[in-house]
Amino acid sequence: MKKLLGMLIVGMAFVLSSNVYAQDMLQIKGSDTLINLVQRLAEVYMEKNPGKYIAVTGGGSGTGIAALINDKCDIANASRLMKEKEITMAQDNGVTANRVVIAMDGLSVITHQDNPVNELTVDQIGAIFRGDITNWSEVGGKDMPITLYGRQSNSGTFVFFQDYILKGDYSAKMNRMNGNAQIVEGIKNDPSGIGYVGVGYIKNSTDLGVVKVASRPGEDYASPLNADDVKSGKYPIARPLNQYISGTPTGDARAFLEFELSEEGQKVVSEEGFFQIPAEYEEFNKKAGL
Repeated sequence: MKKLLGMLIVGMAFVLSSNVYAQDMLQIKGSDTLINLVQRLAEVYMEKNPGKYIAVTGGGSGTGIAALINDKCDIANASRLMKEKEITMAQDNGVTANRVVIAMDGLSVITHQDNPVNELTVDQIGAIFRGDITNWSEVGGKDMPITLYGRQSNSGTFVFFQDYILKGDYSAKMNRMNGNAQIVEGIKNDPSGIGYVGVGYIKNSTDLGVVKVASRPGEDYASPLNADDVKSGKYPIARPLNQYISGTPTGDARAFLEFELSEEGQKVVSEEGFFQIPAEYEEFNKKAGL
């Protein structure tokens, strides 16, 4: 990470000192889940293409999508789909949002390493985060109140988890954290905690509990760490990770997107703890002009 930040700072300094306008730098904004992955992809791309500069910033999927709508970035990172009202706003601003899938995520439910509960159904997880289940003893654990860790409302992960798992409102008692890394640290230090993060944020963690999830009682439990289960949909909280661009990609934006989807780019996806896109999304991306 320090090496990457150094490259970005040096790159920006070079651009400014060379009297090159900031708009010549590819601007990518949005999802906290995607930021580490896309920063690494940008680092590798810049190493391969001297003289090309990419700035990658976070703030949440909503922030990235708003920036694309308002012509404040070239590419928006999003861990959720654009909403209908966002698509309408984009069209009103002359922006035709074009979606590209760059990776797969097994959105992971995590607990403290000493928590004996290691399997939950989707309904149980939803009930926990709605506040309907408030004690670990209700799901086979210790007699201990459950502490919730989640994201803020500008997060695509917040929205995705709410739409697909809770199907209702989050508990008012949930701790709303700024990013995946904060949730991970919170859970590590809280024996009663439970949270959700992108799978790339637990790839090197040996001091967390990673919950296996079943779609419903009686079905097999699957792990977000199993690539086949994530790609096939057997893991029920699998999702595509997206980038949005205005219209058909051209120029530097197209070149970077093509790199992300290349064999080398997809290898970086795996190295960062996420999963390469399956064939169905390769076909989907072709329809986006890539």
